[in-house]
Amino acid sequence: MTAAPPSLDQLRELPALPPVSLWPQTWGWAALAGLLCVAAAGWAFVALRRHRRNRYRREALAELARLERRAQSDPAVAAGLPALLKRTALAALPARERKRVAGLAGDAWLDYLNTQAAVFPPGSAALLRELAYAPPAHWRGRDAAPLRTLFTASRQWMERHHVAA
Repeated sequence: MTAAPPSLDQLRELPALPPVSLWPQTWGWAALAGLLCVAAAGWAFVALRRHRRNRYRREALAELARLERRAQSDPAVAAGLPALLKRTALAALPARERKRVAGLAGDAWLDYLNTQAAVFPPGSAALLRELAYAPPAHWRGRDAAPLRTLFTASRQWMERHHVAA
């Protein structure tokens, strides 16, 4: 007996496979997804805290930029720089250290600033003293290069100084 050759009538369509689930197949993937969610939440929390802690720095840098723009046309306006530096330093400190730092002046003040971020060139203490106490007429017609250097150093200090946690 010979077998009849297969015909197209005997072919059947294969049944469709069930759709593949997008959910993890094992508990390990679910645990990894949970850990990633916890890590992302932790990173967001730390980033938000850092952003809030550095608010004083952003505000000080914005005020420094305004002061520098105004000082280009009138150098006497730069007299606000020493007070801005002091306010910025005090805003960064914990309450227990503010009283000690608030009383610093002259070379001791500049030494403190340079321990935070060494950016101030020699002679900056004298220039800061002049800015704080000299009359506005003292600055008219003087070379603006030392002021520009002081503004640059102040910006670098505000960006780089370390804040104890």
